[in-house]
Amino acid sequence: MGKWSREEIEEAFQTFQDRAKVAGKSHDWTEWSECFTEDADYYEHHYGRMKGRAEILAWIQSTMNEPLFAEMTAFPIDWYMIDEERGWIMCQVANVMDDPGDGSDHREYNWTLLHYAGNGQFSYEEDMYNPTEFGEMVKGYLKAKKAAKGS
Repeated sequence: MGKWSREEIEEAFQTFQDRAKVAGKSHDWTEWSECFTEDADYYEHHYGRMKGRAEILAWIQSTMNEPLFAEMTAFPIDWYMIDEERGWIMCQVANVMDDPGDGSDHREYNWTLLHYAGNGQFSYEEDMYNPTEFGEMVKGYLKAKKAAKGS
C-alpha cells in the first residue's frame, strides 16, 4: 500500500486536468500552478528546469500567452497510468490548436510524468516530446490558417 490512496491521486490529477482546461481558455495559469507544491521541480525538455511554484507560474504564464502558443488552448489526456505505490502518474497529453478556420484538427502529443506529494499537489512534472514533430504540426496549422483566411 502506498502513502496515498489511488482515489486521492486520481482526484488531484482530475483537478490538474480541470484547471488546465480553464487556463487554456482564460490564459490565466494561476490556479493550475497551485496544483504544485511551493518547492516543486518542473522539467520541460525545451525550456529547461524550473524550481518552485512561482517560477513554474512565471514560465507558463509567459509562454502560453505568446502569440502562437495562445492558440493552443486544449490539453486533453488520452491515457494515463498511476503507480499508486510510489505516487507517480504517466500520461499522454494532446496539445490541441484552435480551429484554424477550416475545421481541421492540429495537435501533437507529449508524455507527462507527475509525482504526487499529498494535499492535492504535485512535487514534480516532466514533459517529454519530439520537438521536430511539434514543429511540423505548427507548420501545418499555420498553413491551414493562412489558407482559411485566403491569403
